[in-house]
Amino acid sequence: MLNDMEVEKVSRRLRRIQGQVGGIEKMVQDHRYCIDVLQQIAAARAALYQVGMVMLESHSQSCVVDAIQKGHEKEAIDELMSVYKALHK
Repeated sequence: MLNDMEVEKVSRRLRRIQGQVGGIEKMVQDHRYCIDVLQQIAAARAALYQVGMVMLESHSQSCVVDAIQKGHEKEAIDELMSVYKALHK
């Protein structure tokens, strides 16, 4: 679970990503050079990936640890690996 400082950090990143996506839409509407658009898409994807990694780290340090302490190791690890694989598609 994210603490208050992490929530603010993630929220700031997500607002920045929203701006990036809006900029990409404007680039498409303005018929900008495809490579420029693709570079911005790559940047937005990388930013979203970083948000995902912050969330994954927080989840691992709180929810996964809690589940393991309660004897739910297999379920916690299975869930964690499933999400990890989804982030790396």
